[in-house]
Amino acid sequence: MDSRTGLPVVGMVGGGQLARMTHQAAIALGQSLRVLALTPEDGAALVAADVRYGDHTDLFALRIFAKGCDVVTFDHEHVPSEHIRALAAEEVTLYPSADALLYAQDKRAMRERLGALGAPVPRWRPVAAPADLTGFGDEVGWPVVLKAARGGYDGRGVWVVSDAADGGALVSKLLDSGTELIVEERVALRRELAVQVARSPFGQVAAYPVVETVQRDGICVEVLAPAPDLPEPLALAAQQLAIDIATTLDVVGLLAVELFEVTGPDGSPALVINELAMRPHNSGHWTIEGARTSQFEQHLRAVLDYPMGDTALAAPVVVMANVLGGAEGGISIDERLHHLFATDPGAKVHLYGKQVRPGRKIGHVTVLGDNLEQVRARAARAAQWLQEGR
Repeated sequence: MDSRTGLPVVGMVGGGQLARMTHQAAIALGQSLRVLALTPEDGAALVAADVRYGDHTDLFALRIFAKGCDVVTFDHEHVPSEHIRALAAEEVTLYPSADALLYAQDKRAMRERLGALGAPVPRWRPVAAPADLTGFGDEVGWPVVLKAARGGYDGRGVWVVSDAADGGALVSKLLDSGTELIVEERVALRRELAVQVARSPFGQVAAYPVVETVQRDGICVEVLAPAPDLPEPLALAAQQLAIDIATTLDVVGLLAVELFEVTGPDGSPALVINELAMRPHNSGHWTIEGARTSQFEQHLRAVLDYPMGDTALAAPVVVMANVLGGAEGGISIDERLHHLFATDPGAKVHLYGKQVRPGRKIGHVTVLGDNLEQVRARAARAAQWLQEGR
């Protein structure tokens, strides 16, 4: 407990934008999130008062960081499982646990576990040799999707392979580098969806509305809340699926379930699970202004075992557009903000304190309203202006 306030201390391993926005939510709860950052330039390190520096792969640094924390959580999945288990053995409270987080860290373990639970997943196979890829592609049809079992995100660690000739050399190269691989069928999707739930140690759960996520070059560029024209039975099924996964895997904190909407055998829409994330997630950034309780506050409530907050929408339509780094030059980001706010006072901007690199997520914009077409156009225009200055 913080001796000044009598409030618990939450530590978050990782100093990126998720920790930065979680810190902002912690302020309203009377807290200053303790952050383990790599450098003083990390987004959260620029704003949080209680920052420690160290590598998330260094058990000694993690031990020092965890001292004095009532609970430790994560803004990414890259902390080694053995380190989380070692800290837990030393009576550090960590959420999610190593046993749960494994299924967000390891795609092979996730596919095996979800398949055993009867959850809808693509057909897949582990790849230990080029012949495994070839046999799978011949069986399910080309192209197929080759994935690194660990470490991939934002399109990294994912390769669409059109035929055996293209895939053989790639598989050999990746296996020689020590990359563990799986291969999945390329799902004929209608669109991509996501649903987030929060779960506390007590077992209370709260589900957010299902959203549509729009991807470009493997990066989420837009989130539409709620997912437009999604049949209510399918929306309820997606929420229940996420709740069941969170409960079965004993997830504490936020769980994001990325989904493919596909055409079922009877021609009606159906769901297939793509990925899991056990932390605040890009598909939930819209909740800061667009829901009664943001995903960041909800994550804190969950890991502290507080009762869950209201997840209802704050407006009929909410659109979040990611701001990606553009080409160097042009007018400054300060000038872009000035012009954007003059043009659209209702647009809410979140910048992450990152150095600008082409294609890098440097912030997001959220717009609320009643008309999807208009709100979507405003969000896209704002994000493009901040990215390109035009």
